[in-house]
Amino acid sequence: MATASSPVKRGRGRRNQWQVFLGALAKNKLALFGTTFLIFVLITMAAAPWLPIPSPTRINLAETFQSPSARHWLGTDENGRDVFARLLAGGRVSIAVGFAAALMTVVIGSALGVMAGYFGGLTDRLIMRFTDGLLAVPVFFLLLAVVAIWGSSITVLVVALGFTRWMGPARLIRGEILRFKTMEFTVAARALGAGHVRLMVKHLLPQAMPALIVATSIGVGNVMLIEAGLSFLGLGISPPTPSWGNMLTASQFYMWTAPHLAVYPGVMILLTVMAFNTLGDVFRDALDPRLRSSGP
Repeated sequence: MATASSPVKRGRGRRNQWQVFLGALAKNKLALFGTTFLIFVLITMAAAPWLPIPSPTRINLAETFQSPSARHWLGTDENGRDVFARLLAGGRVSIAVGFAAALMTVVIGSALGVMAGYFGGLTDRLIMRFTDGLLAVPVFFLLLAVVAIWGSSITVLVVALGFTRWMGPARLIRGEILRFKTMEFTVAARALGAGHVRLMVKHLLPQAMPALIVATSIGVGNVMLIEAGLSFLGLGISPPTPSWGNMLTASQFYMWTAPHLAVYPGVMILLTVMAFNTLGDVFRDALDPRLRSSGP
């Protein structure tokens, strides 16, 4: 009977977790709007190959700066390219870069933060002093140097962002590990013979998952903003590959003749960053039992 009832209990636990998440999402109207917008954007991007829109890289100088129409839903740019198609293609690039770089940042930061907090002593001092030293270096200028030397391909940009932004998550995870490693469940697991790796991965790291999720969600938005800033300086994703950052950069030369070219990617960056930030808050509220227990 115990084995037969176990899947039911696990299923109920999953349903309860989803109910907590949906309840937190329903209470946060801004996060609900952002999540709905994000889902709509992701579905539209996935369906882009089947939509009746031109290729995002197709140049037609006879159709420059056209107004929205049945053929060009958001008009065309300075090269006659379809703005709507470029928004979808650029969004795929910008969000993919944001996700990949944020995940790399969290993975590196989590590994170093867990080791520093768990082992303490010399290991903690070495890792944290190295982290403090990198925090003293202006990250944006370090990124400028990396991109200027190795180019501005998507791979270089993701790796550069991942290896220059892990310090914040590392300090965050270290603080969580220091708080949990002396608690009763950790002491009991160690007494039962759990090794260092098992203690860090199975017992301590899950306690920091709410902080990790928030750091990842906020990191996606921050990376997208950094990519837009690099593109503004001509060091982001290189044309003809579209991204919201280089679309915004190209539009600066036509602010008086075609201001809508700046509005579309600017609004998409604004709403997407807001969506990821507010969604991270909802995940934190749903996954952190301390916040649930202190609620009404």
